[in-house]
Amino acid sequence: LSPGGVYTSGKGSSAVGLTASVVRDPETRELVMESGALVLSDLGICCIDEFDKMSGTTRAILHEAMEQQTVSIAKAGIIATLNARTSILASANPVESRYNPSLSVVENIQLPPTLLSRFDLIYLILDAPNVDNDRMLGQHLVGLYYETPNVVEPPLDHGLLRDYIAYARENIHPELSDLASRELISAYIEMRRGGSGGNGGRGRTISATPRQLESLIRLSESLARMRFSRVVTRTDVREAVRLMKVATQAAATDPRTGRIDMDMITTGRSTLERELEENLGASLKELLIERRGNRMSVSEIRRTMEELLNTQVQQEDLTEVLRMFEADGLVQYSERSQTVFVRAGVVG
Repeated sequence: LSPGGVYTSGKGSSAVGLTASVVRDPETRELVMESGALVLSDLGICCIDEFDKMSGTTRAILHEAMEQQTVSIAKAGIIATLNARTSILASANPVESRYNPSLSVVENIQLPPTLLSRFDLIYLILDAPNVDNDRMLGQHLVGLYYETPNVVEPPLDHGLLRDYIAYARENIHPELSDLASRELISAYIEMRRGGSGGNGGRGRTISATPRQLESLIRLSESLARMRFSRVVTRTDVREAVRLMKVATQAAATDPRTGRIDMDMITTGRSTLERELEENLGASLKELLIERRGNRMSVSEIRRTMEELLNTQVQQEDLTEVLRMFEADGLVQYSERSQTVFVRAGVVG
């Protein structure tokens, strides 16, 4: 649908395949640069399938492209910065191909939070049983195998839609009106206020960041461009806020508390998880001060912590705190024997 659109698969993509490669020309024998998918889709869209199966090295390339809209290379004496002003549409499967609603989006998809937070909209497409939808999908798929395919015709001609998108991209460049600017600021403040907790500020979560404000601006401009309008109105801003709430903020809801916490996407951990780790670390340090010079088993420490905190302590959380203490020189942690030796120099 989009002119200049490029499709690639995460499993079959490499870092140079997305950015650019330097090869030797077979005729002139000179080094030349060949553009990758992100550069070829400049001013278009780059569709990446199987995003979760892409290697970590390849995904790291996307950070600059999604933040700066450029790709920098320095290979074989060629130093260049190429334009990659592209929109990225990516699809990823959850771990074990099944979404677990009791876990966060980051834990389900296992993508780096630094990359996940760069997407303007994050939609969770769950396969919930629905008789009407299942019947329509079944009729469509079966209709494809008829001698004369019996499929649902789209309400708009494919060619007309493609020309419509191309014209809007090329000729329509909306600007923010004063009313739209004030509406954006008000919406951003309201989203930020939604993360304010009671209890004197304790339990505060981050429900919006400046990156979400930039996303709202881009979405508002896109909605105005769809209408062939050269001015962004308050209606566009309100629709952008609605899309943000039903998409990204729904994905950023903490399954434990039910509250919107953008830290789930930006850092991969919720505010509640960080507070629990801080409480665990403080209580554990008090215990270690009492047991200076002694060796303790991890199971004993975990049992004592659960009695002190009156809550269940996960083995992974306890191990992470113990390794942090070991890096600070407070304890000697043996993973093989699952024991901890408390050094004599532990102080409060």
